[in-house]
Amino acid sequence: MQNVQRIVIVDFGAQYTQLIARRVREANVFCEVVSYLTPLQEILARRPVGIILSGGPASVLDADAPHIDPALYAQGIPVLGICYGMQLTAYTLGGTVERASQREYGRVPVEFDVTSPLFAGMKPRSVAWMSHTYHVTAAPAGFVSIAHSENCAFCAMANAEKRIYAVQFHPEVTHSEEGQTVLENFLRNICGCTGDWTMSAFIDQAVESIREQVGPDGRVLLGLSGGVDSSVAAALISRAIGNRLTCVYVDHGFMRKNETESVREVFTRQFPVNLVIVDARERFLKQVAGVSDPEAKRKIIGNEFVCCFADEAKKLEGGSFLAQGTIYPDVIESGSVKGSAVIKSHHNVGGLPEDVKAKFTGGLVEPIRMLFKDEVRKVGEELGMPRDMVWRQPFPGPGLAIRIMGEITPDKLETVRESDAILREEVALAGLDRSINQYFTVLTNTRTVGVMGDERTHDFVLAIRAVTTDDFMTVDWARLPYDLLAKISARIVNEVPRVNRVVYDITTKPPATVEWE
Repeated sequence: MQNVQRIVIVDFGAQYTQLIARRVREANVFCEVVSYLTPLQEILARRPVGIILSGGPASVLDADAPHIDPALYAQGIPVLGICYGMQLTAYTLGGTVERASQREYGRVPVEFDVTSPLFAGMKPRSVAWMSHTYHVTAAPAGFVSIAHSENCAFCAMANAEKRIYAVQFHPEVTHSEEGQTVLENFLRNICGCTGDWTMSAFIDQAVESIREQVGPDGRVLLGLSGGVDSSVAAALISRAIGNRLTCVYVDHGFMRKNETESVREVFTRQFPVNLVIVDARERFLKQVAGVSDPEAKRKIIGNEFVCCFADEAKKLEGGSFLAQGTIYPDVIESGSVKGSAVIKSHHNVGGLPEDVKAKFTGGLVEPIRMLFKDEVRKVGEELGMPRDMVWRQPFPGPGLAIRIMGEITPDKLETVRESDAILREEVALAGLDRSINQYFTVLTNTRTVGVMGDERTHDFVLAIRAVTTDDFMTVDWARLPYDLLAKISARIVNEVPRVNRVVYDITTKPPATVEWE
């Protein structure tokens, strides 16, 4: 993406950094997140048209507070400091930051100077979201206050000549009434962004980049799970290099209903690739037989998957590239933004045997590495992928194996697979499949007494889990309509064997996790 306008967001450890990036991209402007430890020359090498300094949990007055090269402000590149970014800007350029006598948290009425290009088109007074103990009490030379509240004289400051702006509040959160306008004003009025970064443009750039990286003769191997990330990555690479892509789909027997058939249909007809489907159901069931501990299940299934994938990789002739469906939250959460080299185990080749890793002489192909999940879905739609594949539910690597409490058996797999299919069907029919972020069934290891057809039963309790969330770091339980729950429950106990009771999980995260295991 060398020829695209980009914003660089410098992360100081804020909980809202990813949200800033989302808001920038919602304005059709591409952005990247880098650690405050990133050398200035590396930031400048990205040729940003603007730089945003994020918030952070520290105080600039702390001895070990994170800082940035002061030369950043002398590059002529527009800068927007947010919360900690504002205090850091003031402190670095000679202003004064002090502990506030009256802290501000939550919604605060703010008076804005709407003659400033940062606040153009806004109301003179609106509510902004504050979260700070320290604030700027004296601006650096050349800066003026362009917003204030009852307790804060510098809710925002600006040096218009140098195009350096800073706000004490958080424009990226929806609680700030006109926060998106602030960000878009910075992008357009101050940075000169045209806002022409679209998914269609991204696809063209990604295809060109893949062709350049792989070359005219290179071959690519991708582990295809059937999930949206790996599927969209496969579709993009297929568009770029056609049948020089080989996808390995390992059916470990813990897939959702009709998952394998769906993958076969899409990647043999719509996006033709060299598709290898490995039927490893018996192999995996044998490995997990008698295993009840959830962590042990995960490790066994993960190790066995690596072995299956490695077996297929060894069959490739000549050097090749390894493709992965890594997305941007994986990059950020892996620690790379914070300067760490640690990467999530399911997004690297560390588990592959050395002789297999040696085959991938070309390195990694990660075409959606810079996208968020919602952007990946938009790419899938733009590519014309089936709606049910683009919008399918998040699905754990071990699959249904960790949605069965206790030992895994073929009968239990049938029960959880059929109940999950009913839940997904009914939620979709109710028109709620896009508003609920994740929903699935869990077969508990508890049996209860019931009565069916005047006969006593002693069968399993099955739980339904449905949650809403923006980031999966925290979730709330979805308020499904009672009539819908009643219909789902009735269908499950009538159509699914070995279940005589259905319960609904109404626990948030925290304290619970999304998955039960």
